[in-house]
Amino acid sequence: MPGLLRGVARTAVVAGTATAVSNRVSQRQAGRWAQQDAERQVAYQQGVAPPTPAAPAAPPSTADEMTSKIDQLKQLGDLKDQGVLTEEEFAAQKRQVLG
Repeated sequence: MPGLLRGVARTAVVAGTATAVSNRVSQRQAGRWAQQDAERQVAYQQGVAPPTPAAPAAPPSTADEMTSKIDQLKQLGDLKDQGVLTEEEFAAQKRQVLG
């Protein structure tokens, strides 16, 4: 039974992390598209040719991203303290969260 519980908990952590990351990426991309659309609309109204897109740079870490990572690490620490995750599983999940 403890092995099953550990597997279920691990799956929940991985799924929760994946969902949080996916939602954040979707929100960020939607914001970028909205900004590009607004810039194109203004340029069109002014009769200016739209700027060519620049090469994407590495996105800086924002406060929201850091808070999200900290919350995920706290959850992982709690699961480790409860004995749901082993030290190796905790380390692997921590590496995944931190990238």
